[in-house]
Amino acid sequence: MTEQNTRLGILLMVATTFVFALQDGLSRHLAGEYNVLMVVMIRYWFFAAFVIALATRKAGGLRAAAATRQPLVQMFRGLLLAAEICVMVVGFVLLGLVESHAVFTCYPLLVAALSGPVLGERVGWRRWAAIGVGFLGVLVILQPGLRVFSPAALIPLAAAFMFALYGLLTRHVARQDSAATSFFWTGTTGAVAMTAIGLWAWEPMTAPDWGWMACLCVTGATGHFLLIKAYELAEASAVQPFAYLQLVFASALGITVFGETLAPNVGLGAGLVVAAGLFTLWRERRQG
Repeated sequence: MTEQNTRLGILLMVATTFVFALQDGLSRHLAGEYNVLMVVMIRYWFFAAFVIALATRKAGGLRAAAATRQPLVQMFRGLLLAAEICVMVVGFVLLGLVESHAVFTCYPLLVAALSGPVLGERVGWRRWAAIGVGFLGVLVILQPGLRVFSPAALIPLAAAFMFALYGLLTRHVARQDSAATSFFWTGTTGAVAMTAIGLWAWEPMTAPDWGWMACLCVTGATGHFLLIKAYELAEASAVQPFAYLQLVFASALGITVFGETLAPNVGLGAGLVVAAGLFTLWRERRQG
């Protein structure tokens, strides 16, 4: 990977974390009022329509977008992401954004740890140290209380494992398939699966909440496309330290919008997370 690709991949990951944080806040609101399966299903309807419209505008149309040598892996990716979203949204409702992300923070470490044996990527000790510092920074920011260690914390922990596996599979399929192909399979497979189960949970929705649902649909499609592009351009282990920023964005949203609380050491923790990310970028430049 070139230095330019790595730098762009990192910028895309930062953008992804911001969009996903907005998405999490919208999901927390809607899932607190309506059935989680219905909320995720409607989001996937827009997601599928968006990727199909995008595919028809490119050379080759739908046939080219759907062309893949690894359909089973692509379908599994789509199903895995849909399931992970449902699980994590349940965590938002039960624990809130701050505490759910305090548990979910282990997912970048899972990706980094598995990127070597699964993808054959090299993870040096300096990068491991930076990821570890970022993890400590997140703990300083969130200072999880005893509630985090309740049985409900297993919900975002399961989501973290599922999302880490999704990220690794996204990186794996990118070796043979384009970002457009992965995007197409992610949207369509998830939409089919969620429709099969979500229609049974349909509830009437108010007009204002339909507006929030529209915002959720837009952020969902945008966030996943940015994530696919980030993994396509840079090594998973290189962009992972910057994924911690989602915790900062989501925590700020939880405090300002949903009235959640955060420990006073947020400044120190944020400094550690940023320092870890900058150190990783510096290492990438040195190696380049």
